Amino acid sequence: MKILDAPLPPPLVAALRACKPHLLAVAVFSALINLLYLAPTIYMMQVYDRVVPTEGRLTLLYLTLVVAFALGTLAALDAVRTRLLILASLRLDRLLAGGILQKLMSALTPGTSQQGMREFDTVRQAMTGPVALAMFDAPWTPIYVLAAFMIHPALGAMTLAGGGLLLWLAILNERATRARSREAFQAQAQAYASQETAAANAEVVRALGMRGAVRERQLVDRRKGLDLTAKAQFTGGGYSAATKFTRMFLQSAALGLGAWLAVERQISAGSIIAASVLLSRALQPVEQLVGAWGVVGQARGALNNLIKLFPAKAIEIPGTQLPAPTGALALEQVVVRAPNQGPVVLRAVSLRLEPGEILGVIGPSGAGKTTLARVAAGALTPDAGVVRLDGANLTDWDGDRLGAHVGYVPQDSALLAGSIKDNISRFAGWAGGQLAAIDAQVVAAAQAAGVHEMILRLPNGYDTVLGPGGRGLSAGQAQRVALARALFGAPPLLVLDEPNSALDADGEQALNQTLLAAKARGAAVLVIAHRTGILNIADRLLVLRDGQVERVGPRAEVIAQMAAAAAPPAPRAEPRPAAVQKVQP
Repeated sequence: MKILDAPLPPPLVAALRACKPHLLAVAVFSALINLLYLAPTIYMMQVYDRVVPTEGRLTLLYLTLVVAFALGTLAALDAVRTRLLILASLRLDRLLAGGILQKLMSALTPGTSQQGMREFDTVRQAMTGPVALAMFDAPWTPIYVLAAFMIHPALGAMTLAGGGLLLWLAILNERATRARSREAFQAQAQAYASQETAAANAEVVRALGMRGAVRERQLVDRRKGLDLTAKAQFTGGGYSAATKFTRMFLQSAALGLGAWLAVERQISAGSIIAASVLLSRALQPVEQLVGAWGVVGQARGALNNLIKLFPAKAIEIPGTQLPAPTGALALEQVVVRAPNQGPVVLRAVSLRLEPGEILGVIGPSGAGKTTLARVAAGALTPDAGVVRLDGANLTDWDGDRLGAHVGYVPQDSALLAGSIKDNISRFAGWAGGQLAAIDAQVVAAAQAAGVHEMILRLPNGYDTVLGPGGRGLSAGQAQRVALARALFGAPPLLVLDEPNSALDADGEQALNQTLLAAKARGAAVLVIAHRTGILNIADRLLVLRDGQVERVGPRAEVIAQMAAAAAPPAPRAEPRPAAVQKVQP
């Protein structure tokens, strides 16, 4: 029976190994706890076999004190065991949370989920809940089977047969609910992602009067996930009821068998109830696992999704640290496909951008300009071809070190929740940088972007806290703050995707001055734009159409070629009719 879709990747294996001491201690405490669970059974047998026939009150007192001490020790060990599981889950969080977040913020491979942290928490919670305790108790079931055999072989055989029957029901339950649980988990994950997207765009939804329609769409997605979950629960509920019936019937049957054996003088009267208690305790872990199989299915689905975040080839070996680049960018036969083997977006695109040069990229909508910008900035890995910075493949760079040398402005600004200073500094303060140096660089970047005065007029200046997506600023303000973020640290390569789409005339003029200043200090600038104002400062233009480079060259030359291609053909001159000569009679 295959539990996971793929083997655990090295990071997850290493994290589990780090938790090994906690898990071994839990296993030891589980053994002691299950031994102490025999105390009530022994107490019961002694009461019926010794105290009642002999009326031994002092014996009853001592037995009661002993069983109280045993149960108190059991409770303390159980509390320690639960605490150890919680500590193990916290250690997993410390070891894996950073890596999972790093993977989520990297280019995701097809089929991976973007709700990795929620799925990670699902796995962690399963590790500390009743399911985990039942799994640690299940291996000690033979203790109760052995105790039942010691009372009488027939009782031991019944306990063993009952355990096998419940195990068979658990296997049937797993086979019947596995596929449905997986489908339900995926459907609910998609519904949650859709709801988060709708909530993030609540202003657009409200402004366009789409609240009712979007609500109905969200309810449809939610009902789909709930229907699949309900089907899995209905199936699992049937097996859970069958398991409960089997356990209760076997418990009663153990009483009946014990009574028959007592009548036959093969066991004592106290052993009758003891046999029933032993059988109930032996079957309890299996019943708990069957009853909580939905939690097991969710945790397994979440773990399978986490495995996809860490592909087998993702063993990261620190590479050679390359020197700071000058900004020379080269794309060599770059090909990019849409997700899920969709159509080709970029087709064998090649270009070169030198330091101190501004390259403008133009073309119709859907030509692949934004994809080109993402590839050039290192935000998207091409399916084929190579992107080089100063001759080095971008894949040879560490992601964060490469990002320090690239300034990127996406179409939607993509500001994050935090202060304006945090956004401009790329949250460098949270990475342990020197705050005074960071503040100086933030102000320098804002001044270079022409946004310093605007920020000072905000209620808290650079410490003004923004919501997700730059909430709290206008579109134009957010775009100018995003430009300052791109200029933070004076990177040698700037990639700007329509940086003037939300700017007024003054803002566009300031942007032109900023780009000219970046060019003067030797930065390579790639600008994608529809408005011609920013293209007037470009040294060269590249025309992209249908994912291919149509023409590239000096700005004046490309504009002349485009004007000539767009000019209507000159009208053809009609041949003049020849003069008709009169024929003399």
